[in-house]
Amino acid sequence: MSSSIRLAFHYVLLFGVTGVSLPFAGLWLKSLGLDGAEIGTLLAVPMLARFVTGPLIAVWADGFASRRTPIAILGAVAMVGYGLAALVEGYLLWTLCWFVAATATAAVIPLIDVLNLRLARREGFSFSVPRGCGSAAFVVANLAMGALLVRLPVDAVIVWIVIASGAMALYAAFGLPHEVVSAAGRATGRNRFLGLGRLLADPVFMLAILAIGAVQASHGFYYGFSAILWTNQGLSTGLVGALWAASVVIEIGFMWWLDPWRRRLGIGPWSMLMLGVAAGVVRWTALAFSPSLAWLWPLQALHALTFAATYLAGVEIVERLAPEDAQTAAQTLSSTLSAGVLIGIATVLSGPLYDAHGAGGYLAMAGMVVIGGMAALAVRTRLSPGSGRAGAGQG
Repeated sequence: MSSSIRLAFHYVLLFGVTGVSLPFAGLWLKSLGLDGAEIGTLLAVPMLARFVTGPLIAVWADGFASRRTPIAILGAVAMVGYGLAALVEGYLLWTLCWFVAATATAAVIPLIDVLNLRLARREGFSFSVPRGCGSAAFVVANLAMGALLVRLPVDAVIVWIVIASGAMALYAAFGLPHEVVSAAGRATGRNRFLGLGRLLADPVFMLAILAIGAVQASHGFYYGFSAILWTNQGLSTGLVGALWAASVVIEIGFMWWLDPWRRRLGIGPWSMLMLGVAAGVVRWTALAFSPSLAWLWPLQALHALTFAATYLAGVEIVERLAPEDAQTAAQTLSSTLSAGVLIGIATVLSGPLYDAHGAGGYLAMAGMVVIGGMAALAVRTRLSPGSGRAGAGQG
Protein backbone atom coordinates (compact mmCIF):
# COMPACT_ATOMS: atom_id res chain seq x y z
CA MET A 1 0.00 0.00 0.00
CA SER A 2 1.38 3.41 -0.96
CA SER A 3 2.30 6.01 1.67
CA SER A 4 -0.34 8.36 0.27
CA ILE A 5 -3.13 5.84 0.91
CA ARG A 6 -1.78 4.92 4.35
CA LEU A 7 -1.69 8.60 5.33
CA ALA A 8 -5.19 9.11 3.94
CA PHE A 9 -6.53 6.37 6.24
CA HIS A 10 -5.07 8.15 9.26
CA TYR A 11 -6.55 11.49 8.24
CA VAL A 12 -9.92 9.75 7.88
CA LEU A 13 -9.71 8.41 11.45
CA LEU A 14 -8.43 11.71 12.86
CA PHE A 15 -11.17 13.79 11.27
CA GLY A 16 -13.66 11.09 12.10
CA VAL A 17 -12.99 12.19 15.68
CA THR A 18 -13.16 15.95 15.11
CA GLY A 19 -16.10 15.66 12.70
CA VAL A 20 -18.17 14.56 15.69
CA SER A 21 -16.44 16.32 18.60
CA LEU A 22 -16.51 19.83 17.09
CA PRO A 23 -20.19 20.06 16.11
CA PHE A 24 -21.72 17.76 18.74
CA ALA A 25 -19.57 18.10 21.88
CA GLY A 26 -21.69 20.99 23.12
CA LEU A 27 -24.82 18.89 22.72
CA TRP A 28 -23.36 16.09 24.85
CA LEU A 29 -22.04 18.51 27.47
CA LYS A 30 -25.45 20.16 27.68
CA SER A 31 -26.95 16.73 28.44
CA LEU A 32 -24.68 16.64 31.50
CA GLY A 33 -26.47 19.70 32.85
CA LEU A 34 -23.89 22.37 31.93
CA ASP A 35 -25.05 25.84 30.92
CA GLY A 36 -23.78 27.82 27.95
CA ALA A 37 -21.06 29.69 29.82
CA GLU A 38 -19.71 26.47 31.34
CA ILE A 39 -19.70 24.70 27.97
CA GLY A 40 -18.00 27.64 26.26
CA THR A 41 -15.29 27.84 28.90
CA LEU A 42 -14.68 24.08 28.89
CA LEU A 43 -14.28 24.03 25.10
CA ALA A 44 -12.19 27.21 24.91
CA VAL A 45 -9.59 26.33 27.55
CA PRO A 46 -7.71 23.75 25.40
CA MET A 47 -7.62 26.20 22.48
CA LEU A 48 -6.29 29.10 24.51
CA ALA A 49 -3.74 26.89 26.30
CA ARG A 50 -2.39 25.58 23.00
CA PHE A 51 0.22 28.34 22.84
CA VAL A 52 1.94 26.55 25.73
CA THR A 53 0.88 22.93 25.25
CA GLY A 54 1.50 22.85 21.49
CA PRO A 55 5.22 23.74 21.53
CA LEU A 56 5.87 21.54 24.57
CA ILE A 57 4.29 18.55 22.83
CA ALA A 58 6.26 19.29 19.65
CA VAL A 59 9.56 19.28 21.54
CA TRP A 60 8.54 16.04 23.25
CA ALA A 61 7.49 14.42 19.95
CA ASP A 62 10.84 15.09 18.28
CA GLY A 63 12.57 12.97 20.91
CA PHE A 64 11.23 9.74 19.36
CA ALA A 65 13.06 7.77 16.68
CA SER A 66 9.91 7.30 14.56
CA ARG A 67 7.42 10.04 13.70
CA ARG A 68 4.45 7.70 14.10
CA THR A 69 5.20 6.85 17.75
CA PRO A 70 4.11 10.14 19.37
CA ILE A 71 1.05 10.22 17.07
CA ALA A 72 0.01 6.82 18.40
CA ILE A 73 0.64 7.85 22.02
CA LEU A 74 -1.39 11.06 21.62
CA GLY A 75 -4.24 9.09 20.09
CA ALA A 76 -4.24 6.76 23.10
CA VAL A 77 -4.17 9.75 25.49
CA ALA A 78 -7.16 11.24 23.66
CA MET A 79 -9.07 7.95 23.94
CA VAL A 80 -8.42 7.74 27.68
CA GLY A 81 -9.24 11.43 28.26
CA TYR A 82 -12.55 11.29 26.39
CA GLY A 83 -13.40 7.97 28.03
CA LEU A 84 -12.78 9.32 31.51
CA ALA A 85 -14.88 12.40 30.71
CA ALA A 86 -17.82 10.04 30.21
CA LEU A 87 -17.20 8.30 33.53
CA VAL A 88 -16.41 11.10 36.02
CA GLU A 89 -18.80 13.56 37.66
CA GLY A 90 -18.34 17.27 38.27
CA TYR A 91 -17.45 20.30 36.19
CA LEU A 92 -13.78 20.46 37.21
CA LEU A 93 -13.22 16.78 36.37
CA TRP A 94 -15.05 17.10 33.05
CA THR A 95 -12.95 20.17 32.21
CA LEU A 96 -9.69 18.41 33.12
CA CYS A 97 -10.50 15.27 31.11
CA TRP A 98 -11.67 17.26 28.09
CA PHE A 99 -8.58 19.48 28.30
CA VAL A 100 -6.27 16.44 28.15
CA ALA A 101 -8.19 14.75 25.34
CA ALA A 102 -8.74 17.82 23.17
CA THR A 103 -5.12 18.91 23.60
CA ALA A 104 -3.86 15.49 22.50
CA THR A 105 -6.19 15.39 19.48
CA ALA A 106 -5.19 18.88 18.33
CA ALA A 107 -1.49 18.03 18.72
CA VAL A 108 -1.82 15.12 16.29
CA ILE A 109 -2.66 17.42 13.35
CA PRO A 110 0.73 19.18 12.92
CA LEU A 111 2.56 15.91 13.59
CA ILE A 112 0.73 14.03 10.83
CA ASP A 113 1.13 17.07 8.55
CA VAL A 114 4.92 16.94 8.99
CA LEU A 115 4.94 13.22 8.18
CA ASN A 116 2.73 13.85 5.15
CA LEU A 117 4.94 16.69 3.91
CA ARG A 118 8.14 14.69 4.15
CA LEU A 119 6.76 11.61 2.42
CA ALA A 120 5.01 13.67 -0.26
CA ARG A 121 8.24 15.49 -1.11
CA ARG A 122 10.28 12.29 -1.24
CA GLU A 123 7.76 10.05 -3.03
CA GLY A 124 6.26 12.65 -5.37
CA PHE A 125 2.58 12.64 -4.38
CA SER A 126 0.56 15.73 -3.48
CA PHE A 127 0.29 16.59 0.22
CA SER A 128 -3.25 17.84 -0.33
CA VAL A 129 -4.71 14.52 -1.52
CA PRO A 130 -4.42 12.57 1.79
CA ARG A 131 -5.35 15.74 3.67
CA GLY A 132 -8.46 16.12 1.53
CA CYS A 133 -9.56 12.66 2.64
CA GLY A 134 -9.64 14.06 6.18
CA SER A 135 -12.01 16.83 5.12
CA ALA A 136 -14.24 14.26 3.42
CA ALA A 137 -14.26 12.16 6.60
CA PHE A 138 -15.22 15.23 8.62
CA VAL A 139 -18.35 15.68 6.50
CA VAL A 140 -19.25 11.97 6.58
CA ALA A 141 -18.79 11.78 10.36
CA ASN A 142 -20.88 14.91 10.85
CA LEU A 143 -23.74 13.59 8.71
CA ALA A 144 -23.54 10.09 10.20
CA MET A 145 -23.76 11.34 13.78
CA GLY A 146 -26.62 13.65 12.86
CA ALA A 147 -28.52 10.64 11.49
CA LEU A 148 -27.66 8.46 14.49
CA LEU A 149 -28.89 11.04 16.99
CA VAL A 150 -32.36 10.81 15.49
CA ARG A 151 -32.54 7.25 16.86
CA LEU A 152 -29.94 7.09 19.65
CA PRO A 153 -29.38 9.03 22.90
CA VAL A 154 -26.85 11.85 22.89
CA ASP A 155 -24.33 9.59 24.67
CA ALA A 156 -23.65 8.18 21.19
CA VAL A 157 -21.47 11.28 20.68
CA ILE A 158 -18.92 10.42 23.35
CA VAL A 159 -19.01 6.69 22.50
CA TRP A 160 -18.14 7.50 18.87
CA ILE A 161 -15.32 9.86 19.89
CA VAL A 162 -13.74 7.33 22.25
CA ILE A 163 -13.88 4.46 19.71
CA ALA A 164 -12.58 6.64 16.86
CA SER A 165 -9.71 7.94 19.02
CA GLY A 166 -8.73 4.38 19.91
CA ALA A 167 -8.84 3.32 16.25
CA MET A 168 -6.66 6.31 15.35
CA ALA A 169 -4.08 5.36 18.00
CA LEU A 170 -4.00 1.73 16.91
CA TYR A 171 -3.66 2.58 13.24
CA ALA A 172 -0.92 5.14 13.92
CA ALA A 173 1.12 2.51 15.74
CA PHE A 174 0.87 -0.17 13.05
CA GLY A 175 -0.51 1.40 9.86
CA LEU A 176 1.38 4.67 9.34
CA PRO A 177 4.66 4.60 7.40
CA HIS A 178 7.76 4.30 9.58
CA GLU A 179 9.53 7.62 9.01
CA VAL A 180 12.72 8.08 11.01
CA VAL A 181 13.34 11.41 12.74
CA SER A 182 16.73 12.78 11.71
CA ALA A 183 19.60 12.77 14.19
CA ALA A 184 19.41 16.56 14.28
CA GLY A 185 15.73 16.38 15.10
CA ARG A 186 16.41 13.92 17.93
CA ALA A 187 18.82 16.26 19.67
CA THR A 188 18.76 16.45 23.44
CA GLY A 189 15.75 18.00 25.09
CA ARG A 190 17.74 21.13 25.87
CA ASN A 191 18.79 21.55 22.23
CA ARG A 192 15.22 20.97 21.04
CA PHE A 193 14.05 23.74 23.35
CA LEU A 194 16.82 25.96 22.00
CA GLY A 195 15.57 25.22 18.47
CA LEU A 196 12.09 26.24 19.52
CA GLY A 197 13.55 29.41 21.02
CA ARG A 198 15.28 30.21 17.73
CA LEU A 199 11.95 29.98 15.93
CA LEU A 200 10.28 32.26 18.46
CA ALA A 201 13.14 34.75 18.11
CA ASP A 202 13.02 34.71 14.30
CA PRO A 203 10.99 37.79 13.25
CA VAL A 204 10.51 36.57 9.68
CA PHE A 205 9.15 33.20 10.78
CA MET A 206 6.88 34.69 13.47
CA LEU A 207 5.54 37.33 11.09
CA ALA A 208 4.82 34.61 8.52
CA ILE A 209 2.81 32.47 10.92
CA LEU A 210 0.98 35.60 12.11
CA ALA A 211 -0.01 36.27 8.49
CA ILE A 212 -1.24 32.70 8.02
CA GLY A 213 -2.95 32.63 11.41
CA ALA A 214 -4.81 35.91 10.92
CA VAL A 215 -6.42 34.69 7.70
CA GLN A 216 -7.34 31.33 9.23
CA ALA A 217 -8.66 32.83 12.47
CA SER A 218 -10.92 35.19 10.52
CA HIS A 219 -13.29 32.20 10.24
CA GLY A 220 -14.10 32.55 13.97
CA PHE A 221 -17.20 34.70 13.48
CA TYR A 222 -18.40 32.47 10.62
CA TYR A 223 -18.04 29.28 12.68
CA GLY A 224 -19.84 30.74 15.64
CA PHE A 225 -22.64 32.80 14.15
CA SER A 226 -23.28 32.04 10.46
CA ALA A 227 -25.99 29.48 11.26
CA ILE A 228 -27.71 31.89 13.66
CA LEU A 229 -27.58 34.77 11.18
CA TRP A 230 -28.88 32.68 8.29
CA THR A 231 -31.80 31.27 10.28
CA ASN A 232 -32.60 34.83 11.38
CA GLN A 233 -32.79 35.69 7.66
CA GLY A 234 -35.46 33.03 7.30
CA LEU A 235 -33.38 30.17 5.89
CA SER A 236 -34.35 26.68 7.05
CA THR A 237 -31.94 24.59 9.07
CA GLY A 238 -31.77 22.24 6.08
CA LEU A 239 -30.52 25.07 3.85
CA VAL A 240 -28.04 26.16 6.51
CA GLY A 241 -26.67 22.64 6.65
CA ALA A 242 -26.48 22.50 2.87
CA LEU A 243 -24.53 25.78 2.76
CA TRP A 244 -22.02 24.44 5.28
CA ALA A 245 -21.74 21.10 3.48
CA ALA A 246 -21.22 22.86 0.14
CA SER A 247 -18.26 24.83 1.50
CA VAL A 248 -16.55 21.67 2.75
CA VAL A 249 -17.24 19.74 -0.48
CA ILE A 250 -15.65 22.58 -2.46
CA GLU A 251 -12.72 22.56 -0.02
CA ILE A 252 -12.25 18.83 -0.70
CA GLY A 253 -12.40 19.41 -4.45
CA PHE A 254 -9.71 22.06 -4.16
CA MET A 255 -7.42 19.74 -2.22
CA TRP A 256 -7.92 16.72 -4.48
CA TRP A 257 -7.88 18.33 -7.92
CA LEU A 258 -7.06 22.05 -8.01
CA ASP A 259 -4.06 22.02 -5.68
CA PRO A 260 -2.16 19.31 -7.63
CA TRP A 261 -2.95 21.28 -10.79
CA ARG A 262 -1.60 24.57 -9.39
CA ARG A 263 1.60 22.74 -8.35
CA ARG A 264 2.08 21.54 -11.92
CA LEU A 265 1.67 25.13 -13.08
CA GLY A 266 4.33 26.25 -10.59
CA ILE A 267 2.04 28.56 -8.58
CA GLY A 268 3.83 28.94 -5.26
CA PRO A 269 2.48 29.13 -1.70
CA TRP A 270 2.90 32.88 -1.30
CA SER A 271 0.73 33.55 -4.35
CA MET A 272 -1.85 31.12 -3.00
CA LEU A 273 -1.82 32.82 0.40
CA MET A 274 -2.47 36.21 -1.19
CA LEU A 275 -5.31 34.67 -3.20
CA GLY A 276 -6.77 33.51 0.11
CA VAL A 277 -6.40 37.04 1.51
CA ALA A 278 -8.25 38.56 -1.45
CA ALA A 279 -11.02 35.95 -1.18
CA GLY A 280 -11.32 36.57 2.57
CA VAL A 281 -11.81 40.30 2.13
CA VAL A 282 -14.51 39.68 -0.49
CA ARG A 283 -16.25 36.89 1.43
CA TRP A 284 -16.47 38.51 4.87
CA THR A 285 -17.31 41.97 3.54
CA ALA A 286 -20.15 40.57 1.43
CA LEU A 287 -21.53 38.48 4.31
CA ALA A 288 -21.60 41.59 6.50
CA PHE A 289 -24.46 42.90 4.34
CA SER A 290 -26.64 39.76 4.77
CA PRO A 291 -26.81 38.82 1.08
CA SER A 292 -29.65 36.73 -0.34
CA LEU A 293 -29.44 32.96 -0.78
CA ALA A 294 -28.47 33.33 -4.43
CA TRP A 295 -25.28 35.12 -3.36
CA LEU A 296 -24.54 32.81 -0.44
CA TRP A 297 -23.68 29.84 -2.68
CA PRO A 298 -20.78 31.54 -4.54
CA LEU A 299 -19.62 33.12 -1.28
CA GLN A 300 -19.49 29.66 0.30
CA ALA A 301 -17.45 28.47 -2.68
CA LEU A 302 -14.77 30.97 -1.59
CA HIS A 303 -14.13 28.66 1.38
CA ALA A 304 -11.81 26.78 -0.97
CA LEU A 305 -9.57 29.85 -0.95
CA THR A 306 -10.13 31.39 2.49
CA PHE A 307 -9.53 28.07 4.25
CA ALA A 308 -8.10 25.33 2.01
CA ALA A 309 -5.71 27.47 -0.04
CA THR A 310 -4.53 29.38 3.04
CA TYR A 311 -4.04 26.18 5.03
CA LEU A 312 -2.03 24.43 2.30
CA ALA A 313 0.00 27.56 1.59
CA GLY A 314 0.73 27.95 5.29
CA VAL A 315 2.00 24.39 5.69
CA GLU A 316 4.33 24.82 2.72
CA ILE A 317 5.58 28.27 3.77
CA VAL A 318 6.37 27.06 7.28
CA GLU A 319 8.23 24.06 5.89
CA ARG A 320 10.37 26.36 3.72
CA LEU A 321 11.16 28.81 6.50
CA ALA A 322 11.96 26.32 9.27
CA PRO A 323 15.29 24.49 9.59
CA GLU A 324 15.38 20.71 9.21
CA ASP A 325 15.73 20.06 12.94
CA ALA A 326 12.70 22.19 13.87
CA GLN A 327 10.03 21.11 11.39
CA THR A 328 7.71 19.62 13.99
CA ALA A 329 8.03 22.62 16.30
CA ALA A 330 7.50 25.02 13.39
CA GLN A 331 4.31 23.37 12.15
CA THR A 332 3.04 23.13 15.71
CA LEU A 333 3.69 26.80 16.38
CA SER A 334 1.81 27.73 13.22
CA SER A 335 -1.08 25.43 14.09
CA THR A 336 -1.08 26.76 17.66
CA LEU A 337 -1.37 30.35 16.49
CA SER A 338 -3.98 29.66 13.78
CA ALA A 339 -6.17 26.98 15.34
CA GLY A 340 -5.53 27.95 18.95
CA VAL A 341 -4.71 31.42 20.14
CA LEU A 342 -5.92 33.62 17.28
CA ILE A 343 -9.13 31.76 16.53
CA GLY A 344 -9.75 31.51 20.27
CA ILE A 345 -9.48 35.30 20.56
CA ALA A 346 -11.61 35.78 17.43
CA THR A 347 -14.27 33.45 18.83
CA VAL A 348 -14.34 35.22 22.19
CA LEU A 349 -14.69 38.61 20.48
CA SER A 350 -17.33 37.35 18.06
CA GLY A 351 -20.01 37.18 20.75
CA PRO A 352 -19.90 40.90 21.62
CA LEU A 353 -19.54 41.75 17.91
CA TYR A 354 -22.68 39.79 17.10
CA ASP A 355 -24.60 41.33 20.00
CA ALA A 356 -23.62 44.87 18.96
CA HIS A 357 -23.57 44.66 15.16
CA GLY A 358 -25.18 41.42 13.99
CA ALA A 359 -23.85 40.44 10.57
CA GLY A 360 -21.68 43.56 10.66
CA GLY A 361 -19.31 41.58 12.86
CA TYR A 362 -17.99 40.00 9.65
CA LEU A 363 -16.29 43.33 8.88
CA ALA A 364 -13.96 42.76 11.83
CA MET A 365 -13.02 39.41 10.25
CA ALA A 366 -12.30 41.19 6.96
CA GLY A 367 -10.02 43.49 8.96
CA MET A 368 -8.16 40.46 10.34
CA VAL A 369 -7.61 39.23 6.79
CA VAL A 370 -6.21 42.63 5.77
CA ILE A 371 -3.77 42.47 8.71
CA GLY A 372 -2.73 38.99 7.58
CA GLY A 373 -2.19 40.20 4.02
CA MET A 374 -0.07 43.15 5.18
CA ALA A 375 2.04 40.81 7.33
CA ALA A 376 2.51 38.45 4.38
CA LEU A 377 3.70 41.28 2.15
CA ALA A 378 6.11 42.40 4.86
CA VAL A 379 7.59 38.90 5.04
CA ARG A 380 8.01 38.73 1.26
CA THR A 381 9.99 41.98 1.27
CA ARG A 382 12.32 40.55 3.95
CA LEU A 383 12.93 37.38 1.91
CA SER A 384 15.14 39.27 -0.52
CA PRO A 385 17.63 37.47 -2.82
CA GLY A 386 20.46 38.44 -0.50
CA SER A 387 18.83 37.33 2.72
CA GLY A 388 19.98 33.73 2.52
CA ARG A 389 16.36 32.56 2.57
CA ALA A 390 15.42 33.61 -0.93
CA GLY A 391 14.10 30.16 -1.84
CA ALA A 392 11.53 30.46 0.92
CA GLY A 393 10.13 33.56 -0.73
CA GLN A 394 9.49 32.04 -4.14
CA GLY A 395 5.92 31.84 -5.38
